[in-house]
Amino acid sequence: MSKKLFIRGTLLLTFTGLLSRLIGFFYRIFLSHTIGAHGLGIFQLVLPLQLLILSVCASGIQTAISRLTASEITLGHSRRAGDYFLTGTVFSVSFSLIFSWLLYTYADFWACHILKEPQTVSLIRLLSFSIPLSTFHSCVNSYYFGRKKAAFPAGVQLIEQIFRVGGCYLLYLILVSQGRAVTPVIAVGGNLIGEIASSFLSLFTVSMHFQKTSDTSSRTEKPFLLLKDLFQISVPLTLNKVLLTILGSIEVILIPARLQMSGLSSRDALSIYGIFTGMALPLILFPATVTNSAAVMLLPSITELQTLGYQKRIRYVISQIFRYCLLLGGVCMILFLFLGEFLGNFLFHSQTAGIYIQTMAYICPFLYLNTTLTSVLNGLGKSTACLVHSVVSICIRVSFVLFAIPSFGIRGYLYGILCGELVLTVLHVYALSEKHFPYRHSDKNGL
Repeated sequence: MSKKLFIRGTLLLTFTGLLSRLIGFFYRIFLSHTIGAHGLGIFQLVLPLQLLILSVCASGIQTAISRLTASEITLGHSRRAGDYFLTGTVFSVSFSLIFSWLLYTYADFWACHILKEPQTVSLIRLLSFSIPLSTFHSCVNSYYFGRKKAAFPAGVQLIEQIFRVGGCYLLYLILVSQGRAVTPVIAVGGNLIGEIASSFLSLFTVSMHFQKTSDTSSRTEKPFLLLKDLFQISVPLTLNKVLLTILGSIEVILIPARLQMSGLSSRDALSIYGIFTGMALPLILFPATVTNSAAVMLLPSITELQTLGYQKRIRYVISQIFRYCLLLGGVCMILFLFLGEFLGNFLFHSQTAGIYIQTMAYICPFLYLNTTLTSVLNGLGKSTACLVHSVVSICIRVSFVLFAIPSFGIRGYLYGILCGELVLTVLHVYALSEKHFPYRHSDKNGL
């Protein structure tokens, strides 16, 4: 991928991502005013379930589709790239339908025995319908990223967000007009409406693409061999993602319980959790739109450079990543340190949110850098290293949840996030050091 194309794709994703996050940011403010901090806490509890199932059904396959598409396009095999996409998508969506059924049928079990919150039953059932839709459009996005065409995924992201917020607001108006209580169901319903819109657009666009090109045949040849290639990449990545998601879900489930051990009631614990995850954390993650966009474009770019043998060029890209991510993180850290309390009061009418924003400001340089370094490692095929590093980081956070929250409250968890991100940065840097990733001076400069 040329530097110009990479920058164009990153800027496009950044622009639409910022716009989408801006919409989502005001959406969070709307939710905080309609369902309250307690409702936000309940809504945030069910999201790890969705993330876990998507990790099983889509995370590995979509990365495999992106990498294999980028590699085949680089070698001039467009039709084979299309076959990889169709094979991976059919398998992934079929798999997701099974998990969607399990989630819907056993919603009571998930709510009462896993999340320990019976109020989430209706949310889980509604959430189950969005799993196959999210899996499908994730695969389509990965195919376009592999082809270095960021415009379509960027547009889908924005449209999905618009429909999500619009759908949620429509459900809110319906409940108010009927005199019924407004519950977190409107947030899950909005998510479902957004997924329907993005899936419909993805299906229409990719169908038109294959009708106009010869990127795939009417009958995919040797689908089991294609699946074997996809599985070689996706299975380790899926296992990695599932393990990380399980650890992250354990972390999320433990937080309200440990907060109660610090002296809070059940309702107050969920409210504090809702303020942290629904107000403070989204604001900290807002600038990460830039690094997330770069990370998405980096994976196929690094794969292409590795396919062509341009090791020296890869090291140059890594050095540039360090420079700009640390610069962005430093600026945001200073901004949140000085304006955190004001932003919490002004945006959410919550002094507590402002305090959390200030406390989390220190993670910005590490958080933004880790996003891109993880993408580089995956692009180089170092998924095992990513797994080990991430497991260490999450285990550190879980340790703080278990031992620090009962003594220090939610601040104990904030300190755990800081330590976890710092350790993750050190491990990523070590894996990409010249000792483990040498380049040959005879390598071509590439692009």
